[in-house]
Amino acid sequence: MDAPERFEQLIAFLSSNLPQPVEQQPDETGGIVFTGGSPAEVVAHLTSSRVAIAEYAGAWDTPYAFTMKPRRVGIVRWRRLPDTELMNAVTQLIKGARDMRLARYRTCRFCEKLQPPEWMHDEDLCVWCADREAGVVH
Repeated sequence: MDAPERFEQLIAFLSSNLPQPVEQQPDETGGIVFTGGSPAEVVAHLTSSRVAIAEYAGAWDTPYAFTMKPRRVGIVRWRRLPDTELMNAVTQLIKGARDMRLARYRTCRFCEKLQPPEWMHDEDLCVWCADREAGVVH
């Protein structure tokens, strides 16, 4: 299988194996950044030679500006591996990144909803309940 065909195969594989829904954004070098899940859980960056899998993460620069800062789990040089081994490796990296992300979720003490870390005001209070119940102003 030639490289362009394999690249397309990886696009389809990532689109169907990342947590749904999956968003795709081109990068400045011809690669594609995939973000899977709602809220986001896993980020995959596919280039002409590798696929990097990361746990979705980020930080609030201001109350209105969130910057995505994914935590890399692993990189696979996709041109070097046979198809089966490549897909198995990427599948395991996606699973690991998703498990890491979900392990960081916390339950809000007021609404009792499981929330991702960037939606928490502190360890056990989500930003919505902090506004509503605790009178916190962001």
